[in-house]
Amino acid sequence: MNGFVLGGVSSGVGKTVATLSIIQALEDAGHGVQPAKAGPDFIDPSHHEAIAGRPSRTLDSWLEGEDGLRRNYRRGEGDIDGSHPSVRGTSSPAICVVEGVMGLYDGDGSSTAMVAEALDLPVVLVVDAKAGMESVAATALGFQKYADTIGRDIEVVGVVAQRAHGGRHEQGIRDALPDDLEYFGRIPPNDDLEIPDRHLGLEMGAEAALPKDALRAAAESLEADRLAAVAREPPAPETPIEPGESVDATIAVASDAAFCFRYPATIERFRERADLVTFSPIAGDAVPDADGVYLPGGYPELHAEELESAGTLTELGERAADGLPVLGECGGLMAMCRSLTTAEGDRSEMAGILPADVTMHDRYQALDHVELEATAGTLTANAGERIRGHEFHYSSADVDGDARFAFETVRGDGIDGDHDGLTEYESLGTYVHVHPESGAFDRFLEAVESNEI
Repeated sequence: MNGFVLGGVSSGVGKTVATLSIIQALEDAGHGVQPAKAGPDFIDPSHHEAIAGRPSRTLDSWLEGEDGLRRNYRRGEGDIDGSHPSVRGTSSPAICVVEGVMGLYDGDGSSTAMVAEALDLPVVLVVDAKAGMESVAATALGFQKYADTIGRDIEVVGVVAQRAHGGRHEQGIRDALPDDLEYFGRIPPNDDLEIPDRHLGLEMGAEAALPKDALRAAAESLEADRLAAVAREPPAPETPIEPGESVDATIAVASDAAFCFRYPATIERFRERADLVTFSPIAGDAVPDADGVYLPGGYPELHAEELESAGTLTELGERAADGLPVLGECGGLMAMCRSLTTAEGDRSEMAGILPADVTMHDRYQALDHVELEATAGTLTANAGERIRGHEFHYSSADVDGDARFAFETVRGDGIDGDHDGLTEYESLGTYVHVHPESGAFDRFLEAVESNEI
C-alpha cells in the first residue's frame, strides 16, 4: 500500500480538514483510502473513519517502536479490499493518507517527521495561505531544507494551501513555488469545513462529521492524481505480523460515548486472542459474563450523571470486589474511582473500585509521551518491565494515603507525579493509554486466563 504523510507547519493549521478533503478527493478519483494518524490520538481518527469508512491506524514510534509502527501500517492493508465502494470495479491502487501531529518537526517522542522517516514516506505540507502567496513558498522551502540541517531523511515534496482562494491568489502560490515543490491544490475558505472543539480537542467524528457536499467541493480544488503519484510503499517490518496464541478468556469492552478512546489495534488484538463482547455503561447494560473488563478512555465527565444513575458502574464495582479483573485507562480510571466532580462542581458516584476521587479542571493536567516501570507484577506488566504510552487529561485524582500503585513514572506525570497505576482487588486503573505493540494487552489477556495477577 503506497502512502504519504500530510504534515503541518504548526498545530491549528487545518491538517484534519485537509486530510478529510484529500481522502474524499482520492476516493472520488477511484482510490481506496486507508487513513492513519501520526502520534497518539483518538479524535482525529474518528473523523477519518467517518469519511473513509474504515478505522484509522495509529502510527507512533514512541508507543510502537519503528518496527511496530511499520507492522501497524501493514495491518491497514487488510482493511482495503474490493468490497469498498471506492475500489469496486477499479484498478487504482490503494493509498494510505497519514495525518501528522502538531507541526512537522515538533515533538521529541514521536514527531510527524520521525514517522515519515521511519516509513520512508514523502511529506505533503499543509500551509495556511489565508494571507500569503510568495510567503507560502518560502515557508515550504524552509521546511524542506530544515531536514538537512538536523540530519533527518525527510522529503517534503509539495504543499496543500489551506484557506486559499482561487484565481490570482492560487496562481500566485503556484508561480512562487520552486520546481522541486509541487502544488497539490487548495482547501477553500468555508465555514462548513470547521469542526467544533472542546477540551481534549475536536468533537468526535460520530458527533460532528463534516458534510459530504462541503468536502466534495473542497476535493474539486485538489490534485488527486498528483497526490496519488507521489505516494510510495514503506519498507517491510523486520518482524512480520504474527497473531498470538489464543487464550481461553472472554473480554468485555465498554463501548459508548463515555468510553470511546480505543485503538483499532487493541480491539483487533483482543479478537485475535480471545472472545470479545461489548457493553454500554451509559445505557445501563448488565456487566457481561466475562473473565476481564476493559474500560477505555473517553468522556465520562460529560456523562457522569447518566453513568451514576444507569447502575452498570455500581454492578462493576461489586464484581471487581469479588475478583473480576478490570483494566481502565484515563477515562476508564476515572470511572473506576469513587466519585467524579465536574469543573462546575457537580459530583457523581462512580464504580468505587479504586480508592480515589476525581476532579475535572479547566486546564489540562498532563500531556506527554509516558514511560512506566512496574514495581510489582500487575495486569499489564511483570515486575521490572517498562511500558510506553501517552497521557492527556483535564482531571486529577485525590488518592487515599494507603493506596497502592503498580508503576513508577520514568517519564510523564502519572497519577501523583511519581506513580501511575492504582491497584485494588485484581483491578488496575492508569492515566496512561498504551498501544498493543507495548505488550500490555497481551499481558492482560494472559493474566486474566491464568489468574496470576
